[in-house]
Amino acid sequence: MTDKPTVELATRILTAYVSRNRVPATNLPELLTEIHQAIHGLSTPQKATLQRPTPAQISASIRPDAITSFEDGKPYKALRRHLTLRGLTPETYRAKWGLPVDYPMVCATYSARRSEISREISVGQQQRAKLSVVGSSKAKGAVATAP
Repeated sequence: MTDKPTVELATRILTAYVSRNRVPATNLPELLTEIHQAIHGLSTPQKATLQRPTPAQISASIRPDAITSFEDGKPYKALRRHLTLRGLTPETYRAKWGLPVDYPMVCATYSARRSEISREISVGQQQRAKLSVVGSSKAKGAVATAP
């Protein structure tokens, strides 16, 4: 937005204000400047300042059942997908919010459940492998004993 439209808008606003209110002529330049600065301030985007969380807020965001995101304040079981959708990696998220390097990305209960599932799958694979070895040795023995 160029400066000229904001000046024109400011003069139109000032004209409308002066037509309905009594304003001394000496205050008009000051009032016009204030209106123009207000309009210019609306057209200029403000820089968002991030307030880094305190150590108490950081520890409060880590619960056994969820990790609270500092991006939107919502609880998540795992932050990685949430951060990816926002274009962040765990490292950039930690750096942005001033979090420690060991800040978890997954809540404890979810991590324990995933570990349990992984162990169950692994045990199942080991049992299948043992059964296939036993089954193949019986099959070889059966073939060797046939006349």
